Amino acid sequence: MSDVDIVERSRYDMSFKYFLGMAPEDPVMDPSSLTKFRKLRLKDLNLLDLLIEKTVSLAIEKEILKSTSIIVDATHMRARYNQKSPQEILQDRARKVRNTLYTLDENLKGKLPAKNTSTTLEDELSYCQKLIHTIENELRVPLVSKLLEPLNLLKETVQDDVEQLRISEDVDARVGHKSADSSFFDYKKHLAMTEERIITAAIVTTGEKNDVKQLQTLIEKSIAVGMDVRTVIGDMAYSEKDNLIYSKTNDIELYPN
Repeated sequence: MSDVDIVERSRYDMSFKYFLGMAPEDPVMDPSSLTKFRKLRLKDLNLLDLLIEKTVSLAIEKEILKSTSIIVDATHMRARYNQKSPQEILQDRARKVRNTLYTLDENLKGKLPAKNTSTTLEDELSYCQKLIHTIENELRVPLVSKLLEPLNLLKETVQDDVEQLRISEDVDARVGHKSADSSFFDYKKHLAMTEERIITAAIVTTGEKNDVKQLQTLIEKSIAVGMDVRTVIGDMAYSEKDNLIYSKTNDIELYPN
């Protein structure tokens, strides 16, 4: 759904209101605010640490967190990139608009702009703009929600920065290896978690980073948010020399499994 339609649904759809924790009469934000957030995201690198710190402090306050052990592990996650090219995304969304139109009136098939046959993104964007203009200004077809939702999504896609549509252009991601004959293009998330399943530290790195090198930082982050770390449980790989020295120096028991 487009930003416009998400906000519009949030005005009257009680399931949306419930999910957002809003009362039925509560007003919603302007769609432009949602668009700005979607494009800019949150770039505060300390935000995750602040959220974890608040979670741990609440767990300690409510006496939920009682253990002195943390479990450490790492897993890879996919990089943010589209599996389709920008042109394919536009084609798919334009196709949904046309198909919806035809369900409303089959006689409209000959009244739409000719489909783009070029392989350039610029030509596809031009075609989509013509399609949008024709529907909104030339065709006498009711703009019901069934049509508006795919149409608004196509308009949003056309208006969005091309950067948001690029394929495999996440410059921060790296290729990592799980074994000699397998690899993945992504990031790694390194986590420390208590026996109560409360996350006390998290680190995101590129895919090629060594898991065991993050152990000391995970411990230090866990202590910084208020965790009393006396025992660390992790894979055998974490028992490298530097980690053994660090744990002994800080009176922490390191248990590989």
